[in-house]
Amino acid sequence: MRVHARGDWRGQRVFITGAGGFIASRLASTLVDRGAGVVGLVRDTAGVRLLRLLKVDLAIEVVRGDLGETGLVQRVLNEYEIDTVFHLAAQAMVGVANRSPLSTFESNVAGTWRVLEAARLTPSVERVVVASSDKAYGTQRSLPYTEETSLDGSFPYDASKACADIIARSYAVSFPLPVVVARCANVYGPGDLNWSRLLPGVIRAAIEGHDPVIRSDGTPERDYIYLSDAVEAYIRLAESLPETSGQAFNFGTNRPESVLGLVERVLELVGCPGLRPRLLGSADNEIDRQRLSSEKARRVLGWQPQVPLAEGLATTVAWYQRYLAAEPAREALSV
Repeated sequence: MRVHARGDWRGQRVFITGAGGFIASRLASTLVDRGAGVVGLVRDTAGVRLLRLLKVDLAIEVVRGDLGETGLVQRVLNEYEIDTVFHLAAQAMVGVANRSPLSTFESNVAGTWRVLEAARLTPSVERVVVASSDKAYGTQRSLPYTEETSLDGSFPYDASKACADIIARSYAVSFPLPVVVARCANVYGPGDLNWSRLLPGVIRAAIEGHDPVIRSDGTPERDYIYLSDAVEAYIRLAESLPETSGQAFNFGTNRPESVLGLVERVLELVGCPGLRPRLLGSADNEIDRQRLSSEKARRVLGWQPQVPLAEGLATTVAWYQRYLAAEPAREALSV
C-alpha cells in the first residue's frame, strides 16, 4: 500500500459500492479531489443521475451492475487493481425493509459477504471499510450507544445492519483482510434526492408551500451528522487500517433532536410560519431514541464533527432551494 500523509490519496485505487447513493457519491467526489482513482458500482439509473448532478460521473469509472451478479465484484477488483474498498451499497430505507424484508436481507447481508469474499480473494485489496449503522444497536435502555453496546437490532432494517456488521468483523479476525466498520448516525446534507426520507421530504414540502407529512408522532429522537463529517469519518477509517482492523467506530454528535424539533427548524429556515406538520403517528418498527458516543473516534482517529446542526441545516435548505428552483434540466449544483 502506498502510504502518504493523512488526506493524500494520490496513487490509491478505490472501489465504492453504491456509488450513486447520497453519501457514497460525495465520498467519491472527495477522494477524487484528494488524488485517488475511483471506481464506483451503480445499480440504478437514479444513481447515475445523482453522480451527474454532482459532477462526479466523468471523474470516476462507473460500473453498472448489482452485487448479486456472480463474479462482478471480484472482476472489478482485479481489473482495476483496487487496493481500498468502501462498501456503502445497501437498501437503506426502514419502510422498505418492513414491506420487503427478504430483499433487504439480500442487499444488506448477502451483499456484504459477497463484497468481503471478493476482497479476500483479490491480492491487490489491502483495506476494506464497511458501512453499518447506529440502527444495528436496536433499542437500548442506556444511551448514548458506545462501541461496547450490544448489537440488538430487532426490526428488519436494524437486524440486516447488525448482521452485516458482525460478518464484516468476522472477516477481519478470520482472514488476513484488514476490515473496519463505520456506525454512523443519521446523515443529512445537500444532494439527498430520496424524498421519502425525513429531511428531503420536509424541506421540499416547505419550499413548495405544503404542510409536511410526518409518519411518526414527532417524538422520536435521532442523532444527526452532516454529510461532510460522515465522509471524513469513512476516509479516516480507511487511513487507520490495518491497525484498527476488526473494530467498529461510532460517528455522531451525541446531541439528539426530536423529529418535531427538526421539522420546526426547517420551517423556520424556509420561512413558512403558516405551515404545520401533519403527524400521522403511523411509523412502525422504528427505534424511539438514539444517540451515539464518538469518544473512541475522537481518541483513536482524531475525528470530531465539525458542522453544528444549525449550520448544516441552513446549508442544506439553501441547496434544496436552488435545486428545486432550477430548470427541468437540473444543471449540476455544487455541494
